[in-house]
Amino acid sequence: MTMTITLNGEPHRIAAGSRISDLLASLDLPAKKVAVERNREIVPRSTYADVTLADGDALEIVHFVGGGQDDDAKDTDHWEVAGRRFTSRLIVGTGKYKDYAQNAAAAEASGAEIVTVAVRRVNVMDRSQPMLTDFLDPKRFTYLPNTAGCFTADDAIRTLRLAREAGGWNLVKLEVLGEARTLYPEMAETLKATEILVKDGFDVMVYCADDPIAAKRLEEAGAAAIMPLGSLIGSGLGIQNPVTLRLIIENAKVPVLVDAGVGTASDAAVAMELGCAGVLMNTAIAEAKDPIMMARAMKLAVESGRLAYRAGRMGKRRYADPSSPLAGLI
Repeated sequence: MTMTITLNGEPHRIAAGSRISDLLASLDLPAKKVAVERNREIVPRSTYADVTLADGDALEIVHFVGGGQDDDAKDTDHWEVAGRRFTSRLIVGTGKYKDYAQNAAAAEASGAEIVTVAVRRVNVMDRSQPMLTDFLDPKRFTYLPNTAGCFTADDAIRTLRLAREAGGWNLVKLEVLGEARTLYPEMAETLKATEILVKDGFDVMVYCADDPIAAKRLEEAGAAAIMPLGSLIGSGLGIQNPVTLRLIIENAKVPVLVDAGVGTASDAAVAMELGCAGVLMNTAIAEAKDPIMMARAMKLAVESGRLAYRAGRMGKRRYADPSSPLAGLI
C-alpha cells in the first residue's frame, strides 16, 4: 500500500507507514548532510527514525550548495566575530564555478577560512549529483550559510533555521533583497529578520546598504558583523562610496566587511585600506579567466591592504616634497 507526499515541491509516492529515515534511505541521502522540513516545521535529525509520514505531508529536503592559513603566516593580526577568531580576512563564495573541484581549488588558493554556502533543495531525482561537502570539508572551512535569493524576512528566517538543522551552524549571513534587478538590500525586512534571528540564538552577519544610520540600527539589534555593499552584487564596479563606508567603520563596535561589488584585486585592497575587517567576494574570483590565479591575487590584495592600513598612510600635500634632501647639492 502506498501514499503520496509532496517532496521538494513535487508529488512522490512512498510506502504507507514510512518514516523519514526510510525515505532518506530510499533516496540514498545521508542524514548527516541534509535537513528535513515537514509541513513547514523543521524535524530534528535525532527523530528521523521516529517520525512516521502521513499521506499528503509536504517535505523539503535541503543541503548546502555553491551559491586555511599559510604555514608561514606567523603574524598575530587576526579578527573576531561572535567569539570566533580568524586569521584570513578574505571570505569567499561558492557559486558560479565550473564545478565543485574548481571551487575547492579556488578556496584553497584564496587562503580563506570561511566560505559562504546557499541552502537549496536536494536533487532527489538524480542522486549522482555531487554535494559541496564532498569537496569543501566543513571541518577545514567554516561554512557560512546565507539567504541568497530571499526577498522577505520570513523566507530568510526559514532558510537559516533549515541551515542550522542541516549543519549545526549558528554563524550565518543574512541578506534580504529588495528587487531582482539590483539585488539591493531591503533594509526594513533585513532589520526585522536580524532581530528575530538574534533572539533565536543566531550570530548574524548582515548584508546591508552603505548607510551609516541603517548599519548602526543593525548593530543595536544584535548583528555580529555589518556587511555593507561596495557596489551592486556581481557588478564588479568596485568601491563606489568610500566616504560612507569609512563612516560605518568609524561608528561600529562590531566587524565591518565589504560584501559585494569587488571586481579585481585593487578593489579588495581599497576596502582593507579603509579599515574594513575583511572582504567577502564570489563573482570576482569565479568569473575570472583564471579563477585559481585570481583567488591568489585576492588573497595578496587583502593582506597588502590590511598591512597598508596598519602601517598608516602618509598625509596628502598640495605641493611637491622632494624625496632626496636638497642640502649639500653640488
